[in-house]
Amino acid sequence: MALMILAATPAAHALVVMPRAPTTTKKIIVEMFQWTFDSVAAECGYFLGTSGVGYVQVSPAQENWNGNGVWWDSYQPESYNIAGKLGDRTSFANMVTTCHNNGVGVIVDAVLNHQTAQTSGTGYAGDTFTKYVYPGTYEYQDFHHTQCGSSNGQVNNYDNATEVQFCELDGLADLATETEYVRSRLAEYVNDLISLGVDGLRLDAAKHADIPVTDLANITSRFTKKLYLTQEVIYGAGEPITPNQYTGIGDVQEFRFTTEVQSAFSSGNIAQLNTVPLSGWVASSGANSFVANHDTERNGDSLNYLSPNNEYVLAYIYALSYPYGTPTILSSYDFSPSDTDAAAPNGGYGTCYGAGGVNNWLCQHRWTAISGMINFFNEVGSSAVVNWVSDASTHIAYGRGALGHVGINLSGSSWSRSFATSLPSGTYCDIVHGTVSGTSCSGPTITVSNGAFTTTVVAYDAFGIHAGAKIS
Repeated sequence: MALMILAATPAAHALVVMPRAPTTTKKIIVEMFQWTFDSVAAECGYFLGTSGVGYVQVSPAQENWNGNGVWWDSYQPESYNIAGKLGDRTSFANMVTTCHNNGVGVIVDAVLNHQTAQTSGTGYAGDTFTKYVYPGTYEYQDFHHTQCGSSNGQVNNYDNATEVQFCELDGLADLATETEYVRSRLAEYVNDLISLGVDGLRLDAAKHADIPVTDLANITSRFTKKLYLTQEVIYGAGEPITPNQYTGIGDVQEFRFTTEVQSAFSSGNIAQLNTVPLSGWVASSGANSFVANHDTERNGDSLNYLSPNNEYVLAYIYALSYPYGTPTILSSYDFSPSDTDAAAPNGGYGTCYGAGGVNNWLCQHRWTAISGMINFFNEVGSSAVVNWVSDASTHIAYGRGALGHVGINLSGSSWSRSFATSLPSGTYCDIVHGTVSGTSCSGPTITVSNGAFTTTVVAYDAFGIHAGAKIS
């Protein structure tokens, strides 16, 4: 692979709108998919703390069913003890402290909709269970059974809101989140995470929690601290449950952005990306945008690191330079398309070196182009898109106010031209290919003179310059 470079009293249960976008000056989230807590802590110290990243998002922390070699057992909770395959309570607490000490917040992927699909099994901490009976946590009456309405108790028809929210998703025991005990138990788990210092949650399968707003809003109102929330709500054309129904609770992951980016780069028509966001999408202020996540990189619903023609990297350059949503960058591991279930390598201990990963870890957050664009994103802030140029469907270039400028060439031949820019005159490091050290750049440079510059973008490549990368 070539890499080119909420706080309210429980009695009131008032709707508490969580903060829109992370409230720090650094907003980018890195999803550390299946990294152990110890390895996340190490990476916060080695790299993330100085990278411009605002938050890490870690995989579910609770004890889960031991699936013996698959990643998705993390999404089948057995108990709410912090004792899963990623580490124990001590390692989790140390990770939070270490990341905080390095200026990085921690978001936890929280599974609040369901428990396991297995009829029986054992958790990573040794606790045993049968489906619907999780000793000390839940009993049979805490799940949906007859309320569902579908013939087999499963979600079969996404056009039926009752099925989606009361039936079992892929056989996973569906929690009765409309009941007082379940609500209080879920809030107890989250408040335990809060006691250890977490800053936010990704609410897995939020679309499947009963009655949008009512249940989730009730649960979040019991949290002892306002958290950044982002919710997994996958859009489906014509479906009665939509992402916009959840914006009163927190941010929503906008899968339509992911689909649009995949379509544009796969079809060779990136010129269409100046229309983002499309009508009906979650507004930028409430959207969590991403090129790929742990599900979509495996199921074909996004680009991934195996995509041809450098499309994956180029898509990240777009996503981190175009003003839509709070971006999440996936940092994951190598997998075979014929085995998308495989658990993380190296015992889950994420390992990076230089501008990439080792031991079959990808460490996308360290790739030169992506890490450079993290700094670009932080530098340009909310500046408007200016000087948009698209002289072919495979060519786009644009500025962000007077603070940055990018260009992307998705064609198989070089693209040479002059570009108008609002950046001040001077010499800038191309942060897609190099890093700045004082007044020097490890890669190519671009010189702006009197509101213009000329450059050549080779095939399937890009450039990026910003005010913070001006070296003379």
